[in-house]
Amino acid sequence: MSKGKEGLKASYIHSSIDESLQRLQTDYVDLYQSHVDDESTPLEETLTAYDKLIKAGKVRMIGASNYSGARLTEALEASRALGVAEYVTLQPSYNLHTRENYETDLAPVVAKYGLSVIPYRALGSGFLTGKYKSVSDIKGSQREVLLSREGYFDARGEKILTKLADIAAEANASQAAVALAWLLTQPGIVSPIASARTPEQLNSLFEAAKLELTPSALKQLTEASAY
Repeated sequence: MSKGKEGLKASYIHSSIDESLQRLQTDYVDLYQSHVDDESTPLEETLTAYDKLIKAGKVRMIGASNYSGARLTEALEASRALGVAEYVTLQPSYNLHTRENYETDLAPVVAKYGLSVIPYRALGSGFLTGKYKSVSDIKGSQREVLLSREGYFDARGEKILTKLADIAAEANASQAAVALAWLLTQPGIVSPIASARTPEQLNSLFEAAKLELTPSALKQLTEASAY
């Protein structure tokens, strides 16, 4: 983001929504999110600014993304103490491979406050689709840095891919659909965020919404991806 167009200060929040509404050619947005926590700005300032936008009809709901469990709890409690709008959604990085941080730090907060979770990287940047079988497959791709940094191609990652392939074959479904179907069964998850570049990839996303994995399949996937 350019200078002055970052953080969660009230002035930036107000100017940003007006610019967004103009670009989108609409009067309001359904969900307005804090993409990254801003510890340099008081939570009270940020949340009060959001509350004013909701009362003005420019925003319907607010959500948080990339917050720690402790900061998310602090924000929710601040909203209740102030009597202003509070976060109703959480957008964390969470998928069949990347589980530990969400399940240990964020899931308890989600359960306590009844948040709706819309996880990003739901397909592990393409890893869970089976598109990449080894590190050599990502050389030169747009995903190379991310997948390498996140450590997808280790023994655990290989175990996950093997089990995904087995379950997909049994269910006569794509690996992407199976990975998303598993995610949809997890507590608090309402809508995984996944991208598609082709009609075929898009179909696998629609497929996931209708796919009902057996208890055995869910258990096998959970065990294969355990830390």
